Amino acid sequence: MILKKVYGFIPQLPSSDCSLLPHNHYWIASKHVVTPNGTISGAVEIKQGRIISIVAEENWHVNSWFTTVVNYGEAVIMPGFIDVHAHLDDPGRTEWEGFPSGTKAAAAGGVTTLIDMPLNSAPSTVSEEALKLKVQAAEGRVYVDVGFWGGLVPENAENVTSLERLLDAGVLGLKSFMVPSGINDFPMTTSAHIKEALPTLARYRRPLLVHAEVLLDHDGKLEPEDGADNARSYSTYLKTRPASMEEAAINQLITLTKETRAGGSAEGAHLHIVHLSDARTSLNLIKEAKQRGDSITVETCPHYLAFAAEDIPDGDTRFKCAPPIRDAANKEKLWDALLEGDIDMLSSDHSPAVPEMKLLDEGDFLKAWGGISSLQFVLPATWTYGRKYGITFEQLASWWSEKPAKLAGLTTKGAIAIGNQADIVVWEPDVEFDLDNGYPVHIKHPSISAYMGSRLAGKVLATFVRGNLVHKEGNHASLACALPILHR
Repeated sequence: MILKKVYGFIPQLPSSDCSLLPHNHYWIASKHVVTPNGTISGAVEIKQGRIISIVAEENWHVNSWFTTVVNYGEAVIMPGFIDVHAHLDDPGRTEWEGFPSGTKAAAAGGVTTLIDMPLNSAPSTVSEEALKLKVQAAEGRVYVDVGFWGGLVPENAENVTSLERLLDAGVLGLKSFMVPSGINDFPMTTSAHIKEALPTLARYRRPLLVHAEVLLDHDGKLEPEDGADNARSYSTYLKTRPASMEEAAINQLITLTKETRAGGSAEGAHLHIVHLSDARTSLNLIKEAKQRGDSITVETCPHYLAFAAEDIPDGDTRFKCAPPIRDAANKEKLWDALLEGDIDMLSSDHSPAVPEMKLLDEGDFLKAWGGISSLQFVLPATWTYGRKYGITFEQLASWWSEKPAKLAGLTTKGAIAIGNQADIVVWEPDVEFDLDNGYPVHIKHPSISAYMGSRLAGKVLATFVRGNLVHKEGNHASLACALPILHR
């Protein structure tokens, strides 16, 4: 391939610029460009933030001589990751994370768009007014594009006008919990609340994302009595969130999703199960619903694919999340389901907190705040643990870009295709690195991440958002010029 110009080190630009690459018309090239039609050796032409052509190596034309070309050699060029499940806690709990640190971490990890969850910020995004606060907090402070899910809670589920105002304000869809969320202004919904909301979502043609666990006992407790078991043992926590909680919730949901079929009363609505952990009965129920024509999808997360309950050390509360990480046999079944297409996509469920809430010194799994802090590491984690299963670049693009874009209604994102926004990650699949104190980590509290101490493969070289080179080898653009995304 003949290239006019090859960049080596691209210096940090003055603070007035949003990009580490000072051009609005250029080509990026490599031996591995992942497109919807497969991986080619070639180049992508980008102009004013859009992809305007994709050219295979053998068809490279002389017009490349008239623009700048960045040759990434053997690295992989693929669509930027879209994380549909992240908690950035902004506004109100920025000591947990915040838009600047969270989106810098996303950019460093090859995530070019994320959809922020409606809880853990203060207030929760359950009204039009709360969404406006969320958008104001994001403007001028995000390094990757950020959209927003709204919250479905009993108050707006029972008030069509309130729900319509939230949807009209631009949320990309709604999220609900079928168990207590742990956040006071985000109460749980029942299947009756979800049934009430589905016709409204059908009219707007936006999805409902559901945390699918329900309480099985009669006193509403999620924890055993103090002293009944060793609280430093992960197995003790695992007993409090059995797979039957997921199964029971999904059983309730699929009695509703039949109305999303063609001709149903909620045709146009779509149900999405977040962070599936149980790869046995719960997954089978979802597969059967799909086969019947219900509009339903499901995601899982890299931590369920990377870790197994038997291997979690006593007291290491970095691994606490809900639903919990289950046993090694369940992990293998999750991989099977992902590879076979029964699980549709992946998300981080990046759920940070301040370190003292994780009780790292006490190691009490029953009292520690749950959540895996992972946003920067999802690309190398998926690749590292997936290599033994033979995963491909095309599968990564499907799980992390194409299908998430479809769920969120992002019609110009999710693929390296002509006309799409130039949201691109460049990474080296064979380069390994250690996540230790010397590695540049941009999440606010690296110490709480279960991935710290790991050796991973898949180093991100560069991340482009709308054609701006926002991250390159540890450096970010000086100005945060990515955008809040609203449904219009």
